[in-house]
Amino acid sequence: MREQILNHISKDGKLSTEDLAAMLAAEPGEIQAEIEAMEKEGIICGYPALINWDKTDCERVTALIEVKVMPERGRGFDKVAERIYQFEEVESLYLMSGGFDLTVIIDGKSMKEVAWFVATKLAPMESIMSTATHFVLKKYKEHGLPLFEKKTGDERQLITP
Repeated sequence: MREQILNHISKDGKLSTEDLAAMLAAEPGEIQAEIEAMEKEGIICGYPALINWDKTDCERVTALIEVKVMPERGRGFDKVAERIYQFEEVESLYLMSGGFDLTVIIDGKSMKEVAWFVATKLAPMESIMSTATHFVLKKYKEHGLPLFEKKTGDERQLITP
């Protein structure tokens, strides 16, 4: 049942325990107890809102930064990752396989602000060997949810001779 609860609330964190109970053919008290247990165990870490910033007046830019790291002896990448994720600018941080070690995701007010973060905080760190910054131009889907309204009707253009 835990996996089913997690699947539902990962798409909609506002689902009530009553709604979840109805969807899973369970008692609301049972659902509430499972959710509280998963929060206590650190399985559920929070309930962030998914916001389409393009529909607001707020200027924002998202950057994905590839980072090559010299892992610390006996601690691997964990110590470096811990130092990086403590920066308030860091939205997400992932250990990767392939050509680089970490992906850092930053949300900033401008490209200049992201560049300043990389140049003054991230790149100078002792164990950072190199960085490569990529800016997101447009978001179509995030956390499994589309960020635009589906168009309805026939979108083909009428062509007349």
